[in-house]
Amino acid sequence: MDPKATGNFLFTSESVGEGHPDKLCDQVSDAILDACLEGDEDSKVACETAATTGLVLVFGEISSRAKVDYQTIVRDVVKRIGYDSSEKGFDYKTCNVLVAIGEQSPDIAQGVHRERKEEDIGAGDQGMMFGYATDESPQLMPTTLLLAHAINQRLAECRRSGTLPWVRPDSKAQVTMEYGLEGGACVPLRVHNIVTSVQHCGGISLEEMRRQLMEVVIKSVVPAKYLDENTAYYLQPSGMFQAGGPMADAGVTGRKIVVDTYGGWGSHGGGAFSGKDPTKVDRSASYAARWIAKSVVAAGLARRVLIQLSYAIGRSGVLALSVFTYGTGKKSDLEIKSIIEHNFDLRPGSIIRELDLKRPIYQRTAAYGHFGREEPDFTWETPKKLRI
Repeated sequence: MDPKATGNFLFTSESVGEGHPDKLCDQVSDAILDACLEGDEDSKVACETAATTGLVLVFGEISSRAKVDYQTIVRDVVKRIGYDSSEKGFDYKTCNVLVAIGEQSPDIAQGVHRERKEEDIGAGDQGMMFGYATDESPQLMPTTLLLAHAINQRLAECRRSGTLPWVRPDSKAQVTMEYGLEGGACVPLRVHNIVTSVQHCGGISLEEMRRQLMEVVIKSVVPAKYLDENTAYYLQPSGMFQAGGPMADAGVTGRKIVVDTYGGWGSHGGGAFSGKDPTKVDRSASYAARWIAKSVVAAGLARRVLIQLSYAIGRSGVLALSVFTYGTGKKSDLEIKSIIEHNFDLRPGSIIRELDLKRPIYQRTAAYGHFGREEPDFTWETPKKLRI
């Protein structure tokens, strides 16, 4: 049925697997961040990674008392992802690892944290950050993105278990769903189409790959209630995908910011997360905004909400807080804003303390999304009980 005829709409979200070159870089950057925080919880880290054929380059600014073995960290991440042979296009044993790390600018240090109490540290940069939550799923996340992540996670699981021995680390998935609206709240009705591409070895036909992807991957993670006779499947749509990872496409930290957040729903301030310590509000304030949004929806104040925060470098207070409930609020947006202001201290130092963000927890965030995951260390995913 044409969604236009019913007043429904289509929405698409994509995800990429841990072997995608950009995700490889995110994981390296966050592994280095974790190593710094493990040795010195007050490390200031802005670590970027780039990868191409046979090469990983780590660069940026780090000020830390930790002793970090960059070579070992990079190779361990590449190995864990699964690039362990030249046949796969990348090999942790033989790739070249270059490191060009400097120290944090003293101008930034004096303006942000030097000689300040922890609760009074300033934001590490200016910017705006968003948090989103929707009651369409138990995780209070968009269903399109959850399903796209689930497909990539299932591919990695089947690769590691040997269930699909022809699968290699690089993969992408995309899910389009038909939605209805209930007074501004989004209701997922059916999957309109699914796109899945995964790197593979030789010796298997395209027809057999498509059959196994459908039976072993798609049907195992996409609830049958969303699939019907009109759902379209584009599995390995380009045909061959043997050359993957950094050999096929260069990777850079921070190029999958929509995959990392809400799959195109809500909004995005443009700042990447990976490789950044929590004084960088691109990361910590985005986590706080998700925490607020999830708390609002979990409290029944709205079925769907978008939170915006903004900061100035060196300033300890939030410059602006905005609330948008898409007409689903049980109270007005201004009333919900007031509730948020009375329940959350949005100074960067307070966010770091309340969410316990000085722990080495970040490598796990760097694949399959920072939000909507049942990880005990992801404190921003535990709704706060609000005083209303």
